[in-house]
Amino acid sequence: MRLDSSSIKDLKLLKHYRIIRKWACKTNNLNDADLELLIYLESIDLFTKDDFKKGTYSYSWDNRRWNRLLKQGWITVWRERNRTTQKYNIYKVSIKCKQLTSRMYRIMLGEENMPTHKIKNNSYINKVTIRSINYANSDKKQ
Repeated sequence: MRLDSSSIKDLKLLKHYRIIRKWACKTNNLNDADLELLIYLESIDLFTKDDFKKGTYSYSWDNRRWNRLLKQGWITVWRERNRTTQKYNIYKVSIKCKQLTSRMYRIMLGEENMPTHKIKNNSYINKVTIRSINYANSDKKQ
């Protein structure tokens, strides 16, 4: 079955994308560019550091992004280089990343609600975010 633009529009898939993205970033200590880059990398499955660099062209420059995502466990080494036959490492996104993106898709489709318990209710922006999440959760016509 092939999807077309009207089918996706009828699903209203992007209706609450902004708040879903904000929720995912707040609860996982990521910024918007990191999250969207991880979504991109998940779609290409196995990648090299060069593929990562190509994926970062449309985001703000952050020379620590690669090391941070690797250190936090969002990216893992799939195949180590051995300096003779494999000249470079091959990477993939981790199970943690796959679970997050799968959860985001389920939330977009209205199959799951966004929890608000991890967001501290101590600042105005967090209160507004929680209110927006509650609205998105109650909107079952997503």
